[in-house]
Amino acid sequence: MKERHLHIITHDVPWPPDFGGVIDLFYKLKTLHQSGVKIHLHCFHHKRPPQDELKKYCEEIHYYKRKAGLSHFSFRLPFIVNSRRDNELIRNLQQDNHPILVEGIHCSYYLYAGKLTGRIVLLRLHNAEFEYYHQLAMHEKNPLKKFYFQHESRLLKKYENQLAGKVQIAAVSGQDVQLYRQIFHAGNIAHLPVFLPYTMAEGKAGKGCFCLYHGNLSINENEEAAVWLLQNVFKELQTPFVIAGKDPSQKLSFMAHEHPHTCLVANPSDKELQDMIAKAQINILPSFNNTGVKLKLLNALFNGRHCLVNKAGVEGSGLDSICQVAEDAEDFKTAISYLYNIPFTSEEKEQRQQVLQELYCNQKNLEKIVEVFWLGGKGEWARDNGD
Repeated sequence: MKERHLHIITHDVPWPPDFGGVIDLFYKLKTLHQSGVKIHLHCFHHKRPPQDELKKYCEEIHYYKRKAGLSHFSFRLPFIVNSRRDNELIRNLQQDNHPILVEGIHCSYYLYAGKLTGRIVLLRLHNAEFEYYHQLAMHEKNPLKKFYFQHESRLLKKYENQLAGKVQIAAVSGQDVQLYRQIFHAGNIAHLPVFLPYTMAEGKAGKGCFCLYHGNLSINENEEAAVWLLQNVFKELQTPFVIAGKDPSQKLSFMAHEHPHTCLVANPSDKELQDMIAKAQINILPSFNNTGVKLKLLNALFNGRHCLVNKAGVEGSGLDSICQVAEDAEDFKTAISYLYNIPFTSEEKEQRQQVLQELYCNQKNLEKIVEVFWLGGKGEWARDNGD
């Protein structure tokens, strides 16, 4: 069989796979490598340094320094795009005619600028970015950051609209597919679920002894969700509640320790976090935006017991049937009071496994990528668009 080569452009260094934005990147890269694809990796980097570990999976790796600072703030291009322009990248891509996987709107400048004409290109959406930044702005209290998020959202909406008709697009959620079709009239877009390290639902039968919320607590939306749970749910409910995640604020740390039944674990190791997810009776994961897919929810579904979310947390994910869904504080309190006393069963675990494997099977989703790049078809895209 003829060798298959693929350029992959990533917005960040995909090792270690220790937060949502790079988990899909790394396990997609690993799955492609295991299938025999020769990967030519192009990474933008800023705070995460180059990693020798990635050499195990790639034919070659090129690193490009992401431009930081106000000099790359623009009134025409989104900052997440403008800060990832590098002439060396386009020169490297033009050395051959291999297909190109562009990971995120962040890395799409040369596609937008018409420099990839005649190439087979697939653009991977990590979010509907304009909507994601709009949601960040809504939840931001700092006036300067709020202005930045609003400005970025406006620019991204124009930018994404111009890209939508130029390329085949793979979205991480059905919700983002529908959003792109309705707002940008994208015709060549399909759902490609995230690639994951998990293959089996591992939730332990029986009961845990606390409720858990976890996430990157430096992101304002995640802090707001944790604060909302403390103030509106667990202030009255005396059920043990743990918040865990990266870089919590002093405000959140103080609030989490105001009551004897609530606490916060700052910057747990991956092993510690996985242990908490497995031991919790309920993983509680409300969300204040409905774009993308929540990798922390998938982690909890593969590795934990009961999962309690709101509608925004599962919209477009196909996971509604294996989660408990509540909306307001009273609904959450009622659901927690019920689920905390109900053992998680092997039957629930089996149902969860069936749903997760139908949607989040790395090998099945690999076939969609292979079809685009090497089989000359767009069957999944055509089916999704009703052709």
